[in-house]
Amino acid sequence: MENNKRIEFWFDFASTYSYLSAMRIEVMAQQAGVAVDWRPFLLGPAFLALGWNDSPFNIYPPKGRYMWRDLERLCDKYRLVFKRPGKFPRKGILAARLVCANEDARWVPDFVRAVFRANFAEDRDIGDRAVIAEILSVQGLSAEDLIVAAEEPANKDKLRRRSEQAIELGLFGAPSFIVSGELFWGNDRLEDALAWLS
Repeated sequence: MENNKRIEFWFDFASTYSYLSAMRIEVMAQQAGVAVDWRPFLLGPAFLALGWNDSPFNIYPPKGRYMWRDLERLCDKYRLVFKRPGKFPRKGILAARLVCANEDARWVPDFVRAVFRANFAEDRDIGDRAVIAEILSVQGLSAEDLIVAAEEPANKDKLRRRSEQAIELGLFGAPSFIVSGELFWGNDRLEDALAWLS
């Protein structure tokens, strides 16, 4: 889709609020006549740059309790299935490498949503290679070939560079959206980010 109106969607597969945006952004962007650039990155390095060694939702228990309840309310609002993960945060490194290695592939949006559903609707371990392979296979893709390619050093470096770029851009959380050089942070800013383009 060639489009001069674009939104960069920066997300981490472990991010609760990224789940909400990932499930909504494509339809909303299409309605606004905007193309989506899917930008997975790792929040861990960004958190370390801020002096955190874990998710702030784990570091600050009251904030974590609020987030889980807020997520329940928002999933009800958006009619999304939600099942609290048995482990949080989970490692989304392989899934992120796959997207970085294939970012222009037509299957990427469906894959992203399927990984988020596995984590936040089905309580499956998205850090497990077999879970990711199954998601790819269900989409009719050659899971083994794609995973082997994603784990090549060059594609590992792509994700590393993408995560470094996120810090350089001033990203401190996910989801984040960049449109026309403007940064919008948080699921509740998705509408504002799309409106900025018009």
